[in-house]
Amino acid sequence: MNKLDTLQKILRDSGSALIAYSGGTDSSLLLAVASQVLGKNILAVTAVSDLMTKEEIDEAQSIANNLGVRHLLLPVDDLKNPDFAANTPERCYHCKKQRFVVLKEIALKYNLNAVLDGSNLDDLKDYRPGHRAIHELGIKSPLLEAGMTKADIRLLAKQLGLPNWNKSAQACLASRIPYGTTITKDLLERIGKAESCLRELFPGQQIRVRDYGQIALLEVPPESFPTIITYETAQTICKELKMLGYSQIALDLQGYRQGSTNENILKKQE
Repeated sequence: MNKLDTLQKILRDSGSALIAYSGGTDSSLLLAVASQVLGKNILAVTAVSDLMTKEEIDEAQSIANNLGVRHLLLPVDDLKNPDFAANTPERCYHCKKQRFVVLKEIALKYNLNAVLDGSNLDDLKDYRPGHRAIHELGIKSPLLEAGMTKADIRLLAKQLGLPNWNKSAQACLASRIPYGTTITKDLLERIGKAESCLRELFPGQQIRVRDYGQIALLEVPPESFPTIITYETAQTICKELKMLGYSQIALDLQGYRQGSTNENILKKQE
């Protein structure tokens, strides 16, 4: 049995499901396959909060609409949770627990058998305390159960014609803030605007703006360095980001890598 067959069987066995749907490649693939297997017996739910940009929400709505699935937007005020806003290394645990408790209640209301999320095999390589909350609440991760990696997901999403099959890896805006720095709405908005500006300059690129107070630390793929460090481009970036309140703009010479804020935590665990 190949991975797709395994995924389809897992979904078929659930009978009906609520899918935690962010609009990223992983959850989009899960939603697409679930739609094929379970038809109308699914509900996609997207949490709408300050941790997502408007562009991400719009894209999630567009894909769900094209797939013809029921789609619910769920307003969430993460910043009202003091355990989340404190921004300790357990931040994701508190976020996931709060959200999935609500999703389980919605699933019960709609008489759906399971709540599913889009975690995959590669996610286990990073520090993800949110997985503990998912496990504690009995949330299922069909892509992970089917042994799917990110590469598997992108390939299958491309074969199914999903427009975001090659979309840059997604992470909430809070992941740009160093642990220990209190998360605020203004801070999230500034990071979102900074990354939106850079995406306009470098469309399709994997870009992160790590916020260190007055310093914006840019993470981009190393192959993009020659483009970014030209005098004219550097001046444009500095002008735009200084308008957002940053006084210094730096380039991380290690380049973009997933979960860079967790590197010290992972070293301690080794």
